[in-house]
Amino acid sequence: MVRHVIAPVDELPPGTRKFLIIDERPIAIFNIKGEFFGLLNRCPHQGAALCEGPLIGLAQSSNPGEIEYTKLGEIIRCPWHGWEFDIRTGQSYCDPKRFRARAYPVNVEPGSAVVKGPYVAETIKVAVESDYVVVDL
Repeated sequence: MVRHVIAPVDELPPGTRKFLIIDERPIAIFNIKGEFFGLLNRCPHQGAALCEGPLIGLAQSSNPGEIEYTKLGEIIRCPWHGWEFDIRTGQSYCDPKRFRARAYPVNVEPGSAVVKGPYVAETIKVAVESDYVVVDL
């Protein structure tokens, strides 16, 4: 498995998501209450951009007429047909035995562990040899 550095933690505050293409695969990274999760941005039902759907909660009932909302902001709803998936696991709530969104492990690591120095900058001679026409719109 190849690791990919995505972004500094402060660029993905809680409740946000970031869309990427990694090795030609559309991936979305979610920050749910300070925890990070990755999902393939493709619904296993019919291929919609799954992670562009709304983040919702899970409605549960232990008695008729009583509804409790749990997992607020942890369920993604497919924008095409409304199928729902748990961001933490990829589990489908519409057909859990047949469908699951591909989940990817995401870790937070100190910058010093991800990118090591020291760095040496290369210098290149640059010269501007003519004028340019520039328009401000």
